[in-house]
Amino acid sequence: MDLLGSLVDRNREPRVGLYVDGPNVFRDEFDVDLDELRSIAGEEGAVAAARLYLDEHATPALIQAGEARGFEVVTTSGDVDVRLAVDATAAIVDGEIDVVVIVSRDTDFKPVLELAAGEGVRTVAIAPGAHGRSDALQNTAQRALTLGEYEH
Repeated sequence: MDLLGSLVDRNREPRVGLYVDGPNVFRDEFDVDLDELRSIAGEEGAVAAARLYLDEHATPALIQAGEARGFEVVTTSGDVDVRLAVDATAAIVDGEIDVVVIVSRDTDFKPVLELAAGEGVRTVAIAPGAHGRSDALQNTAQRALTLGEYEH
């Protein structure tokens, strides 16, 4: 990279990848607001990717709500966790993002956060609520938030 490219890179706002584990966070016991998630991710930098992962049981209303709020909705008949983890890992390794934000209460994403930190990517874990919060995710991430307890 030339000197000018290096200076531009240093002055650029961090690129944020926001990955939402839909089946894990859109439950009756949680009040998750997609706009709030984008706002929290935006505190870390420019949201370069906002993806909402859903399974085949997702309602059309939820899919439409995600799209209306600027999320790329990824539906899969397979395991949502695997697809989210693969996509987030690819963005990290390919250098597409500087900050990864995982919204889940699932310990399965701990390796993604560990890989990100090892690659110099800042890590944020957002839990949908205190009930069922993953201590492993909260303790692995450089910044950990719980919706309902967080004031922006």
